[in-house]
Amino acid sequence: MTEPTVPITADVLAVPRAEPAGGKRNLVGLTRPQLRAALIEAGTPERQANMRVGQIWQWIYQKGVRDFALMTNLAKEYRARLADAFEIRVPEVVARQISADGTRKYLVRVAGGHEVEIVYIPEEGRGTLCVSSQVGCTLTCSFCHTGTQKLVRNLTAAEIVGQIMVARDDLGEWPEPGRHPKDETRLLSNIVLMGMGEPLYNFEAVRDAMKIAMDGEGISLSRRRITLSTSGVVPEIARAGEEIGCMLAISFHATTDAVRDKLVPINRRWNIETLLEALRAYPKLSNSERITFEYVMLDGVNDSDEDARRLVKLIAGIPAKINLIPFNEWPGAPYRRSPEERIKAFANIIYKAGYASPVRTPRGEDIMAACGQLKSATERARKSRREIEAEAGLGSGGASGR
Repeated sequence: MTEPTVPITADVLAVPRAEPAGGKRNLVGLTRPQLRAALIEAGTPERQANMRVGQIWQWIYQKGVRDFALMTNLAKEYRARLADAFEIRVPEVVARQISADGTRKYLVRVAGGHEVEIVYIPEEGRGTLCVSSQVGCTLTCSFCHTGTQKLVRNLTAAEIVGQIMVARDDLGEWPEPGRHPKDETRLLSNIVLMGMGEPLYNFEAVRDAMKIAMDGEGISLSRRRITLSTSGVVPEIARAGEEIGCMLAISFHATTDAVRDKLVPINRRWNIETLLEALRAYPKLSNSERITFEYVMLDGVNDSDEDARRLVKLIAGIPAKINLIPFNEWPGAPYRRSPEERIKAFANIIYKAGYASPVRTPRGEDIMAACGQLKSATERARKSRREIEAEAGLGSGGASGR
């Protein structure tokens, strides 16, 4: 069996392209200090700057207004000056699909003509938005469809928080004029950073975007309603707890280094033991703020009773829940979904050990919106099944069956 040679970190500097010289500056994605500095630079008196930041912030993030002319608590002359210097720009929606189960998938275009996907999943009592952090991905996890698209670049804070704004546009969720935002039903109540890309390889932009999402005078989502999913970028895990403070999910997927090396190649840099040490030290860890271990169920690869027992031993002492994810098959995938009976048996072992082990219901499969299927159609890597299997280190036999 050949070892995969795919990179586990970016082999290029994945920076966003610069704004065009002489163009209007986009206010979306600026932190409060950055917005204040931009307003002062454009001529706002320093003594008024904090007040103006608060006013403009509420118009953009609380009310969803994109036209300075509609910001009626600002003087008409000041609105005109803002319009001359700035714009309020979010990603452009290229395509929108709605699944039979209500899941919505958006293909949006960002600077440079690149495209990324966003998925909205409605559930009873909540609505979750799956947000992307990079164009493509550098991790090349062998079971993940997104991982077959090479990394193009990091998304900016504007492009990340802009995904939330695009979804709220489509859901009609901005509050009606005259109504207090807190009186509105929240159709978008949760954010998961589980779309295209590894969030911790784009730390600053993800942090700034999530700080904007959590700001009480704007989108106003609790930090406990935001979950960052990482494949295990160990040096950034503690920093995520300290500087973002959101919930943490780990793409775990295997109970031995030999198997995880193939499924999640970053494991060859930070192995299971090193990752678990970092998780035990996570600043927000408590019984009320558990770490979620994501575990995709692959037939004959990681789904045995022995795997379930090893998993329980590995995470001992970590307040946790385990999300079991039936593999969402995609064209050319080198794996198959574990049978339902096998998933139930695996879940039962974990449950009896005292851990919550929900089996995630596949959503949006008919529009390729399910976990691991996020993929930009226009930038799809044209790879054969044989090439994908070779990169996964599976040789010519593919995944073993029963």
